[in-house]
Amino acid sequence: MWKFDNLIVGAGFSGMTMAERLANELGETSLVVERRSHIGGNAYDRYDDYGVLIHNYGPHYFRTNSPKIKDYLSRFTDWHPVDYKILSRSEGRYWNFPINLNTFEQLIGKKSTSEEMEAWLEANRVPIENPKNSEEVILSQVGEELYKKFFLGYTMKQWKRHPRDLDASVCGRIPIRTNRNDRYLKEDFQALPKAGYTRLFECMLESCGDRVRMLFNTDYREVLPHTAFERMIYTGPIDSFFDNCFGELPYRSLRFENESFTADQLKERESESGKPGFWQPAMQVNYPNEEEFTRIVEVKHATGQPCANSTIVREYPEDFGPDKEPYYPIPAPDAAAIYKQYRVLAEAASERPELAPVVPTSTGCKSIHFIGRLATYRYYNMDQVVGMALNEAKKIVKKTAL
Repeated sequence: MWKFDNLIVGAGFSGMTMAERLANELGETSLVVERRSHIGGNAYDRYDDYGVLIHNYGPHYFRTNSPKIKDYLSRFTDWHPVDYKILSRSEGRYWNFPINLNTFEQLIGKKSTSEEMEAWLEANRVPIENPKNSEEVILSQVGEELYKKFFLGYTMKQWKRHPRDLDASVCGRIPIRTNRNDRYLKEDFQALPKAGYTRLFECMLESCGDRVRMLFNTDYREVLPHTAFERMIYTGPIDSFFDNCFGELPYRSLRFENESFTADQLKERESESGKPGFWQPAMQVNYPNEEEFTRIVEVKHATGQPCANSTIVREYPEDFGPDKEPYYPIPAPDAAAIYKQYRVLAEAASERPELAPVVPTSTGCKSIHFIGRLATYRYYNMDQVVGMALNEAKKIVKKTAL
């Protein structure tokens, strides 16, 4: 029988932040169980056969407005500052995106001003006082023409739902600007871990000494009969934890198609990319309409890696199923209604683990903590997940001190 203070399910940002804080704040031991073969969750990155550092599960653009979160992660990494830039490919050409004054000039075919763009938007936007869904959010900001050009098709592919059936927050996350600011994101701090995400997680683990043990390629249910612990930190899908008793929550999955190029091949591509050593002109190019994929990412633009080769990744949204990863909780009313039932169970099981049949009484578990995107069924960014874990760890530390 193994004995630990904590059993942590999942080795992504949520799980590793909790493991590090409980080890270094309380001196507690943790067993981190990860069903994949590596640390880092979806933020895991690696060098491919062409020597290019790639994000294995899609691009992870770190950003935050929180000095607390930045300072915390800076204990484990130096940073490579980045202005994340993307374009949209539609009607056979590249468009500036998110929509800004440069995009408007492309649309009308001549130089313009912020005042002229504002007047155009005012004339074309649909007057909706309180937008209730993603379609209404965009129509109320830019009108039908730009909505169809950049948002409708992309959203339908990404979520397999019409924008009118998705929460306003889905498309509302994307800024609309009338100046020339073409930054994809608005947060003050935008950067990537200088040596990569995987190295960041490795440094977190190293800081814990022998207080944290990792167990890869393992389902946490396999270790429950053989492990004693006082506290469980659960970061997986909440519906799975409760054996889908209220039905499966809807998720969207992804398929990634990688293609790599040598320096000579990239040289032949320069007329299209406009940048020596790159396949495309920006880190990310959205394909909102005809193609099956939603975007092509060439993350070397962001990492600044001095590599002569490059790798692009085409991203295909897919239905979630038994052999697929649950990447995105779907922000929609029907999904929220199902999750609400699971949240009631989670709140009860937090203080009374015996209400969670998956956890045998033999473990001695006294509390369960549900954190992260999947366990709370929320479309959180990385910094928000880290912030959630830091706050949860702080509560545990405070309660332990009483």
